[in-house]
Amino acid sequence: MDALSVLLQNVHLFETKYYRLNGTGNWSYSITRQDTILFYLVMSGSFCIDVGNGMRQAHTGDMIMIPNAHRHVSYALNHHGDAAESLDDLLPSCKSNTLEINGNGDPNSSLILIECKYDKEMIRPLLSVLPPILPEINDASDGRFEVIDVEIKLLTLEAERERMGKTAVINHWASIMMIECLRVYIESLPEATENWLKAMKDPFLTKALAAMHEDPSQSWTIHNLAEVAGMSRSSFAQRFKDTVGMPPLTYLIDYRLRLAARYLRLQQNSISRISELVGYASDSTFSQAFKRVYGVSPKAYRQQYQKRILA
Repeated sequence: MDALSVLLQNVHLFETKYYRLNGTGNWSYSITRQDTILFYLVMSGSFCIDVGNGMRQAHTGDMIMIPNAHRHVSYALNHHGDAAESLDDLLPSCKSNTLEINGNGDPNSSLILIECKYDKEMIRPLLSVLPPILPEINDASDGRFEVIDVEIKLLTLEAERERMGKTAVINHWASIMMIECLRVYIESLPEATENWLKAMKDPFLTKALAAMHEDPSQSWTIHNLAEVAGMSRSSFAQRFKDTVGMPPLTYLIDYRLRLAARYLRLQQNSISRISELVGYASDSTFSQAFKRVYGVSPKAYRQQYQKRILA
C-alpha cells in the first residue's frame, strides 16, 4: 500500500452535513466552524471565497477543500462579502437540503457545500502543513480533477433524492474528495520545499513511512527502516530528518501515541491491549510515554474523554 493510503487509514470523517446553495444576485454568507473540513463543488456559475488571508475565485466544475479555516466568507463575483449574514442564520429556511440565498430569480451560482468533522489527533500533523484552500492555483490541470465529473454527477443525484444510505454515500464521497485534493496537492509540491508531505512522493522514504503506519507495533529500528527504504542507515536517517523535519523514530513515537489516543477514545480495547497494538513492551512504559505527551495517564485520558461525551 502506498504511503498516503496508509497515512489516511485512521483519518475518519464523520457527522457529514451537506447543502445545495443557490445564490441569486449579490448574495453572500459567512460560515464559522471549528474542527471541521469543508468542501465545495461548483455546480454552475462562479463565486468568490475569502478565508481571511486572500480571495479565491471558483468556477463551474471546480472542487475546493478548506482544511482548517475557522471562518470564511463566500459571495457572488463583483460583490463584497463585508456584510455577509451567517449561514447558520439562513439555514432554518433550507428545504430538502437546498437553500436559496438573497432574492428571487434564477441563481447565478449553484454550489454543493459539504462539512465533515474529523479526529483531531490523527489528522493534526496533516492539517498543520496544508494551505488554507486546496487545491492551490494551478495544482490541477485547467483547475479540474480527473474524478470531478463523476463526483458532481453522483453528489447531484444524492443531493436531489431521498434514498436509504444517503448520508453514508455523502460521507464516502467526502473522503474521496479529500484524497483527491491531497494527492493533487502533494504531486504539485516543488522539490525545494520544507513541507514534510514531500516524503509521500520520495521513492525511498515512502516505503519506510508506509511500513511504520501499517505495522506500528513492530520493533522498528533505524537499521530495519533503512532496509525497507533500500538505503544505508546513515543516508536514510539524514534524508528522513531533512524531509520530514524529525528523526524516523521520533516520527514513529508520535504516530504510535496519536494512534493510542484514538484507541482510547474508541474504548474498544483494554489499555494493556492498546499498549501492544502501538508497540510498547509493557503497560508501564506505554503509560510513561503517553503521559509525557498528553500530560495524563492513558486511564485518566480515557476517563476525561468519557466525561466530555456524557456532559
